[in-house]
Amino acid sequence: MTRGKRIEIVRDKTNPDRLLMMMLRAGSSYVSGEEISRNLGVSRSAVWKQINQLREMGYEIEASTRLGYRISKSPDILLPEEIWAKADLSFLGNRIYYFSSIDSTNTQAKKLAQQGAPHGTLVIADEQTGGKGRMGRSWLSPAGEGIWVSVILKPRFMPFDAPKLTILTAVAVVEAIRRETCIPAEIKWPNDILVEGKKVCGILTEMSAELDALNFVVIGIGINVNSDFFPEEIRDKAISLKMALGETVKRLDIMSCFLERLEYHYNASISQGFESVFEKWRKLCCNLGKPVEIVAGSKVITGIALNIDAQGALMIKKDNGEIEKVLSGDVSLRKLEI
Repeated sequence: MTRGKRIEIVRDKTNPDRLLMMMLRAGSSYVSGEEISRNLGVSRSAVWKQINQLREMGYEIEASTRLGYRISKSPDILLPEEIWAKADLSFLGNRIYYFSSIDSTNTQAKKLAQQGAPHGTLVIADEQTGGKGRMGRSWLSPAGEGIWVSVILKPRFMPFDAPKLTILTAVAVVEAIRRETCIPAEIKWPNDILVEGKKVCGILTEMSAELDALNFVVIGIGINVNSDFFPEEIRDKAISLKMALGETVKRLDIMSCFLERLEYHYNASISQGFESVFEKWRKLCCNLGKPVEIVAGSKVITGIALNIDAQGALMIKKDNGEIEKVLSGDVSLRKLEI
């Protein structure tokens, strides 16, 4: 896709870019100009114009007078049609907002949720200029290097259950990374994904709620996929999948697998309860059974991380033997050197 030209795309699954969907579904096969013209209800010259528009977006398209057109190489961009053609989803991504550049996908998603955007809506950016992390921190989100996506969910449960969605999302991210790259990613409570002890992904969960009901939850996910460089102040704490694997990783593969796992765990948890995904989280967490230090403002808690409770709060056995629960989102967590 041509850099410098800001692109905004809003599409529903029922009304995609039909030419792009036809060609993506054809895979390596040719699609005849006649078939395209007939299905789209446009002239052959109009088809040629749309083919050239796809080329301007970075698609390499072979043209044959006898056979028609086929995509020989796709750019690694997370367009709605690319996701729909790749991922098997029922409700996630039925509406997708794609931005080549935006301040923050979470900020945009919250605005859209307040305006009535449906359950499962995705907000995707190729670049964030004001990416948000926990506790007001910024999140580096350079163009073309990562997955910067926010998911709008509207579950029918109480506000105190919202942290469960962070737990569920972390499991989906780790499963996607492990399945697509074989990198042994781990979860660090409450919302970090680690590779080789360094942060490769952060999750930011925000919600709008009444006293006894959730209006919506926005879950922001930032995955460092193909970054080669980090600023000096975070260089010893951050990593990308490319750095860990030693080769470029296709963002679409990670995104599609993540969305499939997220939808699977969400549906299973809503219908059968969260215990199954919580058990998966426990197996993937690098903190449980280890000494930790919790810093919450001026308060410091040290002890052993025992488990998470039914709401996702971390249970700490303090040095004096008492058990204290720490709520997700209130603290930072660091492993003690012993």
